[in-house]
Amino acid sequence: MRKIEVRKIGSVTRRLGLSSPVTTQDTIAAQAGTVVAARLLNDKAGYNTLEDVHGRMVRLNRGDVIVGALGGRAALHGYAGRVPESVKPGSRLALLNLGGVIGACDSWHPSVGPPFEVEILGQVVLFPHFRHREGVPADLASGALPDLASAPGAPLIYVAGTSMDSGKTSFACALIRDLSDRGLRVGGVKTTGVSLLRDTLAMRDHGAALTLDFTDAGYPATGPGTATRAARRILGALACERLDVIVVETGDGILGQYGVQEILDDTELRGWGAAFVFCAQDPVGAQGGIRLLAERWSITVALVSGPVTDNAVGKTFIEASLGIPALNAFDDPGLIHEKVGCALRGCLESRSAIREQP
Repeated sequence: MRKIEVRKIGSVTRRLGLSSPVTTQDTIAAQAGTVVAARLLNDKAGYNTLEDVHGRMVRLNRGDVIVGALGGRAALHGYAGRVPESVKPGSRLALLNLGGVIGACDSWHPSVGPPFEVEILGQVVLFPHFRHREGVPADLASGALPDLASAPGAPLIYVAGTSMDSGKTSFACALIRDLSDRGLRVGGVKTTGVSLLRDTLAMRDHGAALTLDFTDAGYPATGPGTATRAARRILGALACERLDVIVVETGDGILGQYGVQEILDDTELRGWGAAFVFCAQDPVGAQGGIRLLAERWSITVALVSGPVTDNAVGKTFIEASLGIPALNAFDDPGLIHEKVGCALRGCLESRSAIREQP
């Protein structure tokens, strides 16, 4: 084992409380969640920052030693990559996202260009026991929330969409602000995607009393085999938090590779939803997504938002042709609560009345 000075620590490791220097070992577990130190081997003109454990974006430069976690990514408009079969000191991998997820890059979108190449220096070692010299190989599971088999204790509003960048986070934040302005204690959750604090921090900025995501459950990213476990762990942790409502954003699209389909397939997780909002880029995406949700999962969409509602053309199509309310989160944030649906309003009014009882 050896100590290494590091310049930047990725937000994916935020629950572990790491600081420089870190101790590393040469034996590296080639699995998602393994925490590693790595050296950047190139410079980039764009997509060249790392989100640190506080949520601040810090500039990266060739030669910087960083800490991140092994993981995969399947971003339509970003990088696609995976954890390789073996990893050792000297292995050359890629920085797959802004939160510090590291893996073998298979492809990238032209808008982000080739990724940062990194040289793996070793697996970080933790020393959790006071005055004990025996280290424990660091893994995101080390700091994960406990696995509580509990219902969330509050109604869920699911915010899903056609793909990344379809307006889900903007709508979720506007909804959180609207509900919190009405005196409700709101939780914000992101169940799927690749690790980044940015979206849950935005939820906090808009009034969420508590926010969690899949990294709090111990995962650098989600997939078909992990999404439901991560969602249950997150929602179970919120069961004792006395929340009135929980806004749940599903990262990526309902047909992506991060496990949204598996969450919707789960009858219990789906059944906890009091309302479903769908965000889309255009009328075709809106119509196709609404039909898929209805036919495959018997989900009735309460409201459509996203770029398709940026002007009257998309709104008119959705409301006249699909018969579903359409609302733009930027133009009409104060109308969200009214538009989401009578069932949800009744549920929230009932909970508010309970809270007001002596």
